Amino acid sequence: VVRWEKETRPFLRSREFLWQEGHTAHATAEEAEERTVQMLNVYAQFCEEVLAIPVIKGQKTEKEKFAGAEHTYTIESLMHDGKALQSGTSHNFGDGFAKAFGIQFTDRDNTLKHVYQTSWGMSTRIIGAIIMVHGDNSGLVLPPKVAQVQVAIIPIQQKKEGVLEKAYELQERLKGSFRVKVDDTDKSPGFKFAEAEMRGFPLRLEIGPKDIEAGKCVLCRRDNGEKTEVALDEVEEAVARLLDTIHHDMLEKARKHRDAHTFVARNMEEFEGLFAAAAQGDWQKAGFVKAMWCGEQACEEKIKEKLSVTSRCIPFEQEQLAETCVCCGKPAKKMVYWGR
Repeated sequence: VVRWEKETRPFLRSREFLWQEGHTAHATAEEAEERTVQMLNVYAQFCEEVLAIPVIKGQKTEKEKFAGAEHTYTIESLMHDGKALQSGTSHNFGDGFAKAFGIQFTDRDNTLKHVYQTSWGMSTRIIGAIIMVHGDNSGLVLPPKVAQVQVAIIPIQQKKEGVLEKAYELQERLKGSFRVKVDDTDKSPGFKFAEAEMRGFPLRLEIGPKDIEAGKCVLCRRDNGEKTEVALDEVEEAVARLLDTIHHDMLEKARKHRDAHTFVARNMEEFEGLFAAAAQGDWQKAGFVKAMWCGEQACEEKIKEKLSVTSRCIPFEQEQLAETCVCCGKPAKKMVYWGR
């Protein structure tokens, strides 16, 4: 896809990007709605089970939905700096576009009817999400299921007899089940460690003369730096177990961060206070703010104009935080996640 973007941001808002996009046509409104929700759930499952990114599932407001759609559903994730990211969307178009363009089919009762359409997509923006949810000051921290290299084997004192051979032997043993690479360059072990960290490889396997003599190796986790000594004859099981643990821990760490940076505002003073603190550099206050809303677009526009904050979604899991709208004080209809 190529778009005119006035301001570009790497991965997130570039003029040219890759997009996984789907379109379907259905005989009934019920089937279209079912597919729209199904695809949102597929994206949510992919984010959590593959990318270790927790998401909030919900519906976009009328103002934020896709133009012409009946409903737009979204998954929203929170970056480490407290910014919200729309990570995937699924749209129910109803039969509006079908009527506008004359898209019809012959139904079972032998009459012409308009189709009901859906559209859903996820783009390379999700790479930006991986970087911003999991990365740290040393570089990338890649989820094991998508890491190009899952295990980086680093030979220590590789010029000593048998060390490189043992590293290649371990690579042969592991490559049937994992994506493995031996760093056999002439760089120092310290340089290799730093490079493996920067590239985000989930596991680093260190093997040197003393390890070989003791019949063991060292496995080091990228996500938390934890080191484990493992017997060489148990290395396959240990790698499999650790990669599963790393995925689980990365997901839980991101979920913990999101929950710690999700706040509740019951009136405009609290609402403004939270976003003002974040704007002034108080990162502990940056994140999602849950607040009640009357359903009026005027309140959304006022909040956006005043605070540069948008409604992220009306979550499927609703809470009654207050009786009145955070903005105007009228009776509240929905709880909304707000963010920058």
